[in-house]
Amino acid sequence: MVRAAVELGLEDGTKLRVDTTVVQTDIHHPTDNTLLWDVVRVVTRLVRRLAKALELRRIKGFCDRTRAARRRMYEIQRMTTRQRHEQQTRIYRALIDIAEEVVGNARAGLERTRTMRGKDMFADMAIEELRSQIEHFCGLGDRVIDQARHRVLFGEQVATDEKIYSIFEPHTDLIKRGKVRTPVEFGHKVFLAESAEGLITQYEVLKGNPPDEVHVASSLQRHRQAFGRAPQLYGSDRGFFSEQNLASCKHAGVKVVCIPQRGGKRTGRREAYEKSVASRMVNAFAPASRDASPCCSEAAA
Repeated sequence: MVRAAVELGLEDGTKLRVDTTVVQTDIHHPTDNTLLWDVVRVVTRLVRRLAKALELRRIKGFCDRTRAARRRMYEIQRMTTRQRHEQQTRIYRALIDIAEEVVGNARAGLERTRTMRGKDMFADMAIEELRSQIEHFCGLGDRVIDQARHRVLFGEQVATDEKIYSIFEPHTDLIKRGKVRTPVEFGHKVFLAESAEGLITQYEVLKGNPPDEVHVASSLQRHRQAFGRAPQLYGSDRGFFSEQNLASCKHAGVKVVCIPQRGGKRTGRREAYEKSVASRMVNAFAPASRDASPCCSEAAA
């Protein structure tokens, strides 16, 4: 698309604006009790489907503990702050034991029915898919149980990159960007680079929550690969600021660099430079702002 835009004379790559945003995954707010409840209800539901596919009344040795798990999940949800401090450990221990029992019984049920087959080839395919799903969610259940035990029962901190925030979207990251309205977001951080005409020339789905400043040098390199030269004007918000990035832009041949200083006292020369460049940036990206693309709309906010 970028190559076509250049060949048609729609884009010359002289101006580049970079930013990051978060694309949130469709999950409920994660808490240890709701994650444990998710494990119990999902594994139980899949085991029921497996029994039905095998034409059994139930899988021997597997007990339905959804009512007990739901009751304890709601008990924790309805607790006051004082009650949580005094009582939640006991109830959490019971909920963790239920989840552990369900996962263990599901695995035992898989082993007991390993040699059983359906009435035809299509039934066998459905049964194998159910087995695969049960194993998948049992593995995620182990992680949720271990996480809850360490956090709630042992009072230990779990590293952010080791946590699981949803068994349905286990790839979800926790993102903190210092936003007042959304201090915490669950999803994936995305890097975007936009031209003055509103064309997204670069994008990257990032792993975790890396700082914005690490993307400047690589974005200049990718821009040069796409357009054959560096942009004449490079703009971003203050999250991309560092002296090294300013030097990288200058070394690459960028004529106007609009990366506001992040923190610290500005010199008179720096303050005057930012004011003059900022006004030029507004004029340069006026068409893209009217298009309300993700980069510019967030920058305006």
